[in-house]
Amino acid sequence: MNKMLLCCALALLAAGCTATLEPGSQVAVNPLTYTDIPDPDIVRVGEDYYMVSTTMFYCPGAPIMHSRDLVHWRIVSYIYDVLEDDGIYNMRTGLAYGKGQWATTLRYHKGTWYALFVANDQNKTYLYKTRNIEKGPWKRQVIEGYFMHDASLLFDDDNRLWVAWGNGEIHLIELEPDGSGVKAGAREQVIIESPREGWMLRAEGSHLYHIGDYYYLLEIDWPRDGVRTATCWRSHSLQGPYQSRVVLQGTLGGRQDGIAQGPLVDTPLGDWYAIQFQDHGAVGRIPTIQRVSWEDGWPVMGQDGVPEEEVTVNLKADGEDYVWAPDEFDSKKLALVWQWNHKEPDGWSLTERPGWLKLQAADCETGLQDARGTLTQRTVGPRCVSEVLLDASAMKPGDQAGICAFQSLSARIGIEVHRSGARLVTLREKEQILSQMPLGDGDQVYLRIRYVFTPVDKGDVPDTAFFSWSADGENWTHLNYALEMRFSLDYFTGYRTGLYCFNSFGSGEGGAAYFDWFHQQPY
Repeated sequence: MNKMLLCCALALLAAGCTATLEPGSQVAVNPLTYTDIPDPDIVRVGEDYYMVSTTMFYCPGAPIMHSRDLVHWRIVSYIYDVLEDDGIYNMRTGLAYGKGQWATTLRYHKGTWYALFVANDQNKTYLYKTRNIEKGPWKRQVIEGYFMHDASLLFDDDNRLWVAWGNGEIHLIELEPDGSGVKAGAREQVIIESPREGWMLRAEGSHLYHIGDYYYLLEIDWPRDGVRTATCWRSHSLQGPYQSRVVLQGTLGGRQDGIAQGPLVDTPLGDWYAIQFQDHGAVGRIPTIQRVSWEDGWPVMGQDGVPEEEVTVNLKADGEDYVWAPDEFDSKKLALVWQWNHKEPDGWSLTERPGWLKLQAADCETGLQDARGTLTQRTVGPRCVSEVLLDASAMKPGDQAGICAFQSLSARIGIEVHRSGARLVTLREKEQILSQMPLGDGDQVYLRIRYVFTPVDKGDVPDTAFFSWSADGENWTHLNYALEMRFSLDYFTGYRTGLYCFNSFGSGEGGAAYFDWFHQQPY
């Protein structure tokens, strides 16, 4: 931010004034987007805001989202197609579930964008650079010898590049100006050592800034008998010493999950906001927006440090969310809202049969978790329905294809082809068959998953999913089963709807499944 503009904004706030933006503002209702967008970092350039988030093992990875109002976000690109073209991402020698890209820090400096993150399946720190954040390409560099957990980049007034990282203890070191590695002769130091007594999570998720006369480091703590908390440390010197203050603590929307970890961001007229995420059960970790008031030089969030459900944002509403969306599969390119469960598989197509998505059945004898080529999209709360039309005419014996609720504890409904060639509508929880019945004479089947994340009506049970199917799209068979969804750390992501196709015989002679469309909507 321009320093003169910053000083004016802080002076207005100190005098009890607030900046207003013409021609309008909007009321944002938390949580924003109501879908899994954890570990956000945001940079403003002019009137454009860009956000990056964690998607871990999904490919392509590290989504870049754009907004002009801080409320509505659209995926515009990804930083990489696949992190490493190795046995893990090809699902040959291991799996990346719960691992991969974590907590990216995003910065813009003199016409270049920088994104740094760790991947704990590779035990490496990656730094990517580009001149065009929406179109790329991104140049990759590996910082050897360092695993910079939950890092944050900072360019100081002398254009020197620093990185702070860690948990419990926050470390600081200088990088080469181009980010290619640690600067020759640089000395690593601990700048913050957070209190140990009474905390089960200490000083994690760093966001480092130089605003006015202070260096600020935002992080999260978790009191043993409390909720996730946003703590701010500040110092006149980058190297410290630092003093701390809790700047946001509390729950939201009737949940007991605290809100923390995310960036500060200003607007062109000097308003400040914080985007922090809230653990939200099976749907994932959901972003929220809080206004920021500068109190004696501290960025206090919400209403005196307590989260607010409704926040007036002094920016005119602009656009719509595009982080999940229905898809008619009528494009030649895969929509940006989709990600594969690991590396993009062979054999899939949007052009072989125009208007249909083809998934080729890859060999997989163990089941959904180990199957390549599951195509996923975020679910959305508080409730939503995902539905597809599947053509099974090209499926072969041993093939399984359909729609799934994708997380560690998964469930799926689809077509399985028996050795005899019979097509069976099958419901499974993980790999256990719960229901199975013949499809009948046709080749096509409608498949549906109904999700309840947060109860809206009396009788709703939180974090449950229900499965049904139809031969004609009008008369539905609702199966007497409810998946009790849970957010588990072995995947570390919210539930997604996945489209899958694999062959369980391992014969190398699998067929293909064709999906006419994917419809998803809240209800």
